[in-house]
Amino acid sequence: MDASVIIVGAGPAGLVLAGELRLAGIDVIVVERLARRTGESRGLGFTIRTTESLDQRGLLARFGELETSTQGHFGGIPLDLAVLGGAHPAARGVPQSVTETVLEGWARELGADIRRGQEFLSLQDTGESVTARIRDGDRESTLTARYLVAADGGRSTVRKAAGFDFPGTEATTELLLADIRGVDVNPRATGQSLAGGMVMAAPLGDGLHRVIVGERGALPRRRTGPPSFDEVADVWKRLTGNDISGAEAVWVSAFTDATRQASEYRRGRVLLTGDAAHIHLPAGGQGMNTSIQDSFNLGWKLAAVLHGTAPTTLLDTYHSERHRVGRQLLANTRAQSLLILGGDDVQPLRDVLSELLPYEEVARHLAAKVSGVDIRYETGTGAHPLLGARLPHLELTVGAARTSSTALLRPGRGVLLDLTDNPWLRRRAARWRDRIDLVTGAPHGPVPEDLIRTTAVLLRPDGYVAWAAPGSHHDLPTALDRWFGPA
Repeated sequence: MDASVIIVGAGPAGLVLAGELRLAGIDVIVVERLARRTGESRGLGFTIRTTESLDQRGLLARFGELETSTQGHFGGIPLDLAVLGGAHPAARGVPQSVTETVLEGWARELGADIRRGQEFLSLQDTGESVTARIRDGDRESTLTARYLVAADGGRSTVRKAAGFDFPGTEATTELLLADIRGVDVNPRATGQSLAGGMVMAAPLGDGLHRVIVGERGALPRRRTGPPSFDEVADVWKRLTGNDISGAEAVWVSAFTDATRQASEYRRGRVLLTGDAAHIHLPAGGQGMNTSIQDSFNLGWKLAAVLHGTAPTTLLDTYHSERHRVGRQLLANTRAQSLLILGGDDVQPLRDVLSELLPYEEVARHLAAKVSGVDIRYETGTGAHPLLGARLPHLELTVGAARTSSTALLRPGRGVLLDLTDNPWLRRRAARWRDRIDLVTGAPHGPVPEDLIRTTAVLLRPDGYVAWAAPGSHHDLPTALDRWFGPA
């Protein structure tokens, strides 16, 4: 074996997965077709759920001082994310090139073998291992691993080679995007519907602006490269009457509203993560953030199976949990696509939604959806409100030291958090000490409402609550056995 895991693709999803596997001591090779990072901005920030996940691995600080925001939108209709509360706001203005730089640095520090300029060609899954054929310049070679993960984007070569179905809807329209400098552009952060289509504009800092144009009736084009900036400027002028042709174009791209999702996220020893598993209109930056969350879900599970502490059936929960999230993502981005790209016939729907958003329950529902905060996994039955949800950030005193639930997750292990110093509880979990940390602590400061009267919680390495007392119908050893394997 050349490695336990081969990851194809060094975008955010592939790099997060590489870091998660290395954090668990799994040897991994990442192969990336591009010889160097593109430097393109693409995704521009993190949803609330992603900032939480990055912080629980100590990564958020590596981005420096982040510009946070409580402003969001659903289909171009303004949405106040502050209604969700919590310790982690959304972050904006972080170009994807910066995100990839930080994630690659983390993965390399942990020992990931990242090989650029190597193109995946084909694979063979024997049932016991996977062999990938790789081209490096004029030379071809093979790599063999126990598992191979496709993180190579929406046009995934791995997905096609492994025979995954990728059903969905074809693109009906094309949108053009450009990051420009040298001209002033009036902000239209949530987009503006005009007679001929839709325009969006937002400042990126340092004199840079992102503009997006979607001309109504513009059919998708089969392109072999990005559009010219002249195309973007022409459509912008037709829709707005303003001339931006004198700007310097830093990056130009095109995208569509095609919507597809793989029928399965695992096939034998090949798995999909990120855009290789789902594509959609990039509404609100949910694509990159969902991709990162896919890999945070998969990493610890794949590591446990490779260590032999958990059965391969644990990988089935990767599909069941993340496929459902992907399905909901596609539903909400399709709804947003209608609102953003529709003409006058959609205006009554925009008006009704605008009337509903002042109601806190409606605003909270949509804000949670676009922020990833509404995700809840099936972790067992019971009445505790946090079962299957991510534990809110909790300040703690452990012994004489101050810490937090977020900091306890930094090593990437499970955590049994005993909030009432219960030795009997800790004895029941002692046989799993090789894979979870047993921590006795007391809340320091405000306690989230859902944790009041809670005596203990079992956290998966991704921060989701697998068991809580009181309120779980499953016994603690049952939950430990399910998520961390037999003792």
